[in-house]
Amino acid sequence: MIAIVDYGVGNLYSLTCSLTRIGAQAMVTREEAALRSADRIILPGVGAFGDAADKLRALKLDALIKQQAALGKPLLGVCLGMQLLFDRGLEYGVHEGLGLIGGDVVPLAPEAKGLKVPHMGWNSLDILKPEDPLMKGIHPGDYVYYVHSYYAAGCEKALVATSAYGTAVPGVVRNGNVCGTQFHPEKSGAVGLSILAAFAKEADAC
Repeated sequence: MIAIVDYGVGNLYSLTCSLTRIGAQAMVTREEAALRSADRIILPGVGAFGDAADKLRALKLDALIKQQAALGKPLLGVCLGMQLLFDRGLEYGVHEGLGLIGGDVVPLAPEAKGLKVPHMGWNSLDILKPEDPLMKGIHPGDYVYYVHSYYAAGCEKALVATSAYGTAVPGVVRNGNVCGTQFHPEKSGAVGLSILAAFAKEADAC
């Protein structure tokens, strides 16, 4: 069973539909017992870093997520959910993240001069670690769908795949059993479904 964390931020319906489509069992929950009993956890997110981090803390889900990750449970962050895995977010101030992957989430605009922000639309993947289980069946140049104005910086060791948008935007990251996608796999067609299937079904996917 995959638990999708419900903390008031995120496109829960699309994620649930995508997981159902690949035959995975999923539940949307914020209940401690359900998150503890789940085999895997997905942390979604849409919106501002600080607001999302505050909501996690208010529900005491930040500590629970970190505890479950420390126990080795596979955790996948999606879009803002991926950004929350990092140390800090620099969106309208400095906000503490979950600290599960080293690095800061910074504005895209300075590196994307001449490009529109937010970065919205399809972009191709440059796969740095093709051996990563999430990349099974994914090929260099495959397209995925992004919607974001901030990106993770200082996380070179965690990079699995990037996309070029004025800079090398981390598209897929990993630190052990903790991984994330800046793009929306639930909006990325067959490529996104393949990544979700790898996370859901492969014993060593994350």
